Amino acid sequence: MACVLIVNDQPLQRLGLRMLLAAEPDLTVVGDTADAAEAIRLSAELRPDVVLMGGRGPRHEDVETIRRIARPSRLAAVGGSATAAGPPPRVLVLTSTADQGYAYAALRAGAGGFLLEDATSDELIAAVRVVAVGDAAITPRLTRALIDTVRHDRTPRPAERAVGADAFTQRERDVLAAVASGWSNAEIAARLSIAPTTVKSHVSHILAKIGARARVQAVSFAYEYGLVHPAA
Repeated sequence: MACVLIVNDQPLQRLGLRMLLAAEPDLTVVGDTADAAEAIRLSAELRPDVVLMGGRGPRHEDVETIRRIARPSRLAAVGGSATAAGPPPRVLVLTSTADQGYAYAALRAGAGGFLLEDATSDELIAAVRVVAVGDAAITPRLTRALIDTVRHDRTPRPAERAVGADAFTQRERDVLAAVASGWSNAEIAARLSIAPTTVKSHVSHILAKIGARARVQAVSFAYEYGLVHPAA
């Protein structure tokens, strides 16, 4: 059973999402709110598996809310309150925009999924289930755009972690390069002559080593830290 907290500043959307998700036997809605600060508090208190975020449109404060929900341990350094029991909730963003900059910022902040509001109810339910178990759910037409954005962004950023190429096995570097090229697990398995389950295991290990929760964050890491270089 996956528990979901709904964060949406539109009352009718909150009601519709609650009814949709509550109708699924393996999903339960533990609460809903329109307020970002309340969402952060409820996330820490209720410990949902997934926080489904949506509303009027992307705002800077949305990214900060995602960061504080998905990475609560960071609050400890500034006197905030974060519970240590279990992993933090995973955030699935439901938005009306396909803006690459917002999606990229949301994923870097710790979002585990990014879905457009024109998704079908079945797609939304499937995305909630995928994010709940720790996988990434990103609308297909946005995935390639995000990879291209990272690939062509050559601006160096200060390193946040002491992780480099030597932190990965050769096979993990091969898989990371393939992920950064936009290959699916099935394509990676075929090209590297390994089982799809082995690919999934490698991807999980890579994400754990770099402290990421979404596949696109691994793409970002690969390009930003020089493990993969942009194509000419």
